[in-house]
Amino acid sequence: MPKNKIISIIFIIFIFTVFTVFEYRRKSEFKVLNVITADKIQVDLNSNKIADSGETICLENVKTFTSNLEFNQDELAEKLNISNEEALKFGYLTDNFVRNILADKDVKLKLSGEQNQNCRFADIIVDNQSYTEKLLNTGLGFRNGKPVNYPNYMKNLEKVRKYKLVILNHKSSKYHNLNCKYGLIAHDAIVIMRKEIPEDAKPCKFCHITKQDKTKKLHKKSAQTYPLAISNGSLKIYLSDLTTKLKPDRRCSSLACKEILNQINNSKNSIDIALYGWESIPEIKSALLNAKSRGVKISLVYDTSSNPYYSDMKSIITLADKSSTDTPKILMHNKFMIFDNSKVITGSMNFARTGFSGFNSDCVIFLNSTEIAKIYKEEFAQMLSGKFHNEKSNVNHKTVILGNTKVTPLFSPKDKIITNSIVPLINNAKQYIYIPAFLITHDELASSLISAKERGVNVKIIIDATNTYASRSKVKMLRSAGIPVKIENYAGKLHSKSIIIDDKYIIAGSMNFSRSGENKNDENALIIEDKRLARHYKGFFEYLWKKIPDKYLKQGVRAEGKYSIGSCTDGIDNNFDGKIDSEDAGCKN
Repeated sequence: MPKNKIISIIFIIFIFTVFTVFEYRRKSEFKVLNVITADKIQVDLNSNKIADSGETICLENVKTFTSNLEFNQDELAEKLNISNEEALKFGYLTDNFVRNILADKDVKLKLSGEQNQNCRFADIIVDNQSYTEKLLNTGLGFRNGKPVNYPNYMKNLEKVRKYKLVILNHKSSKYHNLNCKYGLIAHDAIVIMRKEIPEDAKPCKFCHITKQDKTKKLHKKSAQTYPLAISNGSLKIYLSDLTTKLKPDRRCSSLACKEILNQINNSKNSIDIALYGWESIPEIKSALLNAKSRGVKISLVYDTSSNPYYSDMKSIITLADKSSTDTPKILMHNKFMIFDNSKVITGSMNFARTGFSGFNSDCVIFLNSTEIAKIYKEEFAQMLSGKFHNEKSNVNHKTVILGNTKVTPLFSPKDKIITNSIVPLINNAKQYIYIPAFLITHDELASSLISAKERGVNVKIIIDATNTYASRSKVKMLRSAGIPVKIENYAGKLHSKSIIIDDKYIIAGSMNFSRSGENKNDENALIIEDKRLARHYKGFFEYLWKKIPDKYLKQGVRAEGKYSIGSCTDGIDNNFDGKIDSEDAGCKN
């Protein structure tokens, strides 16, 4: 046989072997979908990205603590002779440990062959290591009610005893001590560090208020508020309330700004920023300078046409190591940041004092996901290279699973977001469609909302006052079709661009519901599928709906005028006519 032919055969066998090994390895690895507890994990065995029956993996003969209040761990706590409060603190440490190791990871399984109605028992292999052994060796796992590594267990116990934790009830926006019976029975509650308590959360009067405080009479009813943050672990949604913040400032007051500040301070390698406009906030500016001094590379994509409206654009352009801008005729309207190619914050909030301070009502999403960061990075890289608008190519906007949440990133103008994604969801809505939005001018979107109303879907819309009577506004058309549309009457902008559907979907991002938002501008939007998150946002919409008088179902209100609460004293040109506060006709006596 000729030598060349032998070499060819060997080469073909080699390629086939490599391919076979690769396929075997690929098929033997599974994605972690959800960490229920440290000893109970949901794994995608059938690769459909959904946690189905039979896909819950439990560690055999291993028990752990958790901060999940739905689980009873009295028996394990009793065997170890620790209090229920210490058990929750130990669970908080354990939950964070396991999420760092397993969340969104590809793992292998060593099935034992044993199973019950709830679990298939197996060891989990992650990064070529036994997860069970790692858990036991760190002193966080127990066999027969005893720690396998006693010294590490005692170190962990000493550590967690110093933790200052509370139970935060998302539904009531109250926080409780770990031993408070009202906190322990709450159905929508999580354990968090005391320092993470949202600013609008209130202490439980049974476990945080002293006897002296209980005897005091309340002479003034405190203002109604709504919890502005909710999380599923890897995804957080931050809302801001234009009804309680009546004047912007240069403080990093909003929860979204605090998240951005935290991510900047913890960044190690890179910060990629895509922004429509910029106003310097001292805390943010200082954090960026500190990041730059420690070697973090800052890249910037920005809009050219927005420069007249934002006085500090030059400062952020100068700060960037690399930057790129679009053409003045079409907007680069994105507002997102990518940290260390692993985390993304995006949404409707402009990086300006009206956004950072919580003056405008925005919807901002933080995502701790390398998969989503990779998708955003691909979009960002195109713009940084000078490709904007229709010059860009489609990115891989696959649906990403984060715990129990499905997230699909989409980008304008290539994805035709309204026509291809939003309208089909509206056409399939069964119960309700709630829309808090800056504007609606898109014809097909308006028509689909009217069709939904006609087939019995509860459609409600809140629109910003600035856009009530814009030339292409659909407010009149929607009201004529019987859809209740309220016009907000506060100084700040109802700046969110979002839709909530059927306790199932949230659509949110930078894109206004307009033809230019869909077909021209550089924009991004997320379709989030999560029952708990959708219910929370629905609650916020209903809260805003109640605070806006019913008379604005039939009429509008000036964006800057005495009937727009706070607009005549906020120092902002609310209706973009070049006149501020007392200079504006609406604010004159």
